[in-house]
Amino acid sequence: MTPPTKWNDIKDLVGVFAILNPLGAIPLFLSLTIDKSATEMRRIAMKTSIAVAVILILSVWVGEHLLAFFGIGVPAFRIAGGFLVLLIAVAMFHAKASPASHTHEEDAEAESKEDIAVVPLAIPLLAGPGAISLVIVDANQTAGLVGKLVFSLGIVAVTVVVWGVLWLAEPIGDRLGTAGLNIVTRVMGLILAAMAIQFMAAGLVVLLPGLAH
Repeated sequence: MTPPTKWNDIKDLVGVFAILNPLGAIPLFLSLTIDKSATEMRRIAMKTSIAVAVILILSVWVGEHLLAFFGIGVPAFRIAGGFLVLLIAVAMFHAKASPASHTHEEDAEAESKEDIAVVPLAIPLLAGPGAISLVIVDANQTAGLVGKLVFSLGIVAVTVVVWGVLWLAEPIGDRLGTAGLNIVTRVMGLILAAMAIQFMAAGLVVLLPGLAH
């Protein structure tokens, strides 16, 4: 039987992949790189994935200290982060990009930029506020430095998958089509919604212990 800690690690990484949702990002990625060569598209995919890894790993190691600096307790952040993730999940149910992740104005601005890998692809499209919140909450539940190190390595593995998806964006988009990408996005939204409810419930039980009885 798989140890609970390993199962939790896998579950956390599935949640990270779900909120990054690189398959759902394929249409925007293709629209922003329509005038790029295949070599340029691969370079952008690599740079985007590296930026996502850096942003999320920084969140693992620095996020909790930032909360402490601003006097924000982890239970309260779990509720707020869970609510934000839930908003993104609801938008994913409708196969739409949530304004909590990124806005149409940011997409329009990106069309005039030459380097789109970090902004808006890495942040806020992939590693947006929801993903950062999710990673900070997950990192808080890991056991010490070793747990955070393992989680960080897991994030690297997830971003390698993200790179692969973006690198193969054209064939994946052609094979799945709009309907297929929307189905995947809705499934990811369902996973995120369940995790969001769990985050909020855990935070509420700590802040309002009477709810546990």
